[in-house]
Amino acid sequence: MSHSDSPPSKEFPYRVALVTGASTGIGRAVALELARRGCNVGLMARREELLREVAQEVEQLHARAAIAVADVRDWQQVNRGVRHVEAKLGPIDLLVANAGVGDPISATKFDPERVRMLYEVNVLGAVHAIAAVLPGMLERGRGHLVGVSSLAGYRGFPGASTYCATKAALRVQLEGLRVELRPRGIHVTCICPGFIRTPMTAKNKFYMPFLMDAEPAARRIVNAIVRRRRVYNFPWPMAALVWLLAHLPNWLYDRLTRPYKKW
Repeated sequence: MSHSDSPPSKEFPYRVALVTGASTGIGRAVALELARRGCNVGLMARREELLREVAQEVEQLHARAAIAVADVRDWQQVNRGVRHVEAKLGPIDLLVANAGVGDPISATKFDPERVRMLYEVNVLGAVHAIAAVLPGMLERGRGHLVGVSSLAGYRGFPGASTYCATKAALRVQLEGLRVELRPRGIHVTCICPGFIRTPMTAKNKFYMPFLMDAEPAARRIVNAIVRRRRVYNFPWPMAALVWLLAHLPNWLYDRLTRPYKKW
């Protein structure tokens, strides 16, 4: 039996994963956590040198790694990258569409090119990865699609409305796919973290409540994948706060967030 035909191990339900945005932050931490659990990992991002460093760390954990240098905004690059990973490791049965960027865009500096970039990375980047792996999953009748959204996607926060909108779009996209694909043997999970300590959040100049390191966040994410959670919001204190904000009447939400107009 070849590696491509082998059933998933009892310890971890998937044999080959692809993680986008795998060079740093949450993506890197998730890739290493998957390797610790015996999963071979395809690593996709733009920076080859960083990907090679992560690949070495994966292999030190006794898992196999394959790198795919690609900009997730480019469908052709993503598709070629997926084919390369599958040639090296076998069929991808777990996708973690994690690649994302955060760029605060205020109403007074509402640049359509910056807005476009956020949508292309945070939404279309995930769509490209899903489109590249989904036909194979449908053919085999099994697989798991995971998208990393954000708690920010539950409400439009001032100064970050574009980022919030992209994460909301990804969450709703995954929700529709989840219902449609479940009868086909394909699970879909939407991960909605709060503030995670990464190079992206290091640029934030505002207070980030319940800030969590990437490694414990990755363990929680992989546990949610194993349990096939539909949606996983964490950490719970931040998730509870966002739930409350999401259910406030608009007039009260507007009044409470008005002091934070300089995000």
